[in-house]
Amino acid sequence: MHFYYFLRDLFKSRELIFELTKRDFKSKYLGSYLGLLWAFVQPTLTILIFWFVFQVGFKAQPVDDVPFILWIMSGMIPWFFFSDSLSGATTSIMENSFLVKKVVFRVSILPIVKILSALLIHIFFIGILFTILCVYGYKLNMCYIQVFYYLFAIIVLNLGLSWITSSMIIFMRDIGQVVAVFLQFGFWMTPIFWSIKMVPLKYQGIIKLNPVYYLIEGYRETFLYERWFWENTYLTIYFWILALSIFIFGALLFWKLKPHFADVL
Repeated sequence: MHFYYFLRDLFKSRELIFELTKRDFKSKYLGSYLGLLWAFVQPTLTILIFWFVFQVGFKAQPVDDVPFILWIMSGMIPWFFFSDSLSGATTSIMENSFLVKKVVFRVSILPIVKILSALLIHIFFIGILFTILCVYGYKLNMCYIQVFYYLFAIIVLNLGLSWITSSMIIFMRDIGQVVAVFLQFGFWMTPIFWSIKMVPLKYQGIIKLNPVYYLIEGYRETFLYERWFWENTYLTIYFWILALSIFIFGALLFWKLKPHFADVL
């Protein structure tokens, strides 16, 4: 019952969430010379560096007959969204501690604001990916619409995780470093710039337990292989059982710890 009221309050705050998202997105780069361009410079440079190292330096061959730049971009773009939104949402309450003591303010919306702020940049890069696909001769197809499904999946998973991390960091400040290490480790353990086919078959099942694997491969299957998500029946069921469990646990943990935020901060 408490879980229902928790979600109901979030829905009632939807207008405030959108206003805070716009303000958060603008405030990150307010006063800098390039302004909002900085939001896109770092991830763009990262993609270009990886492309130069592996495509130009190591002469990386196409993966499954897909040009390497398309293959790596379709994996790195969802990872950027996942990692940036989770790291930002983890510290969202700490950064806005002055709001915690306001009785009428719903603190639970702060992680959502960070996730939606990162989503704006993510949508831009999806547009870039569309453009490059067209340059390489890929034609638009119906399968592309399922990118909205994977966007929803990332948001549900990240929202559950961020409710856990953003509430725990108030009591254990080391959580921020733990999340940073987790994301660094997760980047190299997730098949983003390497193919899972490189891993012996007996270990591939372990890699697939990582829920981000489902999201990364989902983007590739959407844009490169024209494969629908329901074709991965067992992996889809596993992902949603895990993601919804994290979502519900995160909401309940946040609701339970929230009354103590003001005392600790």
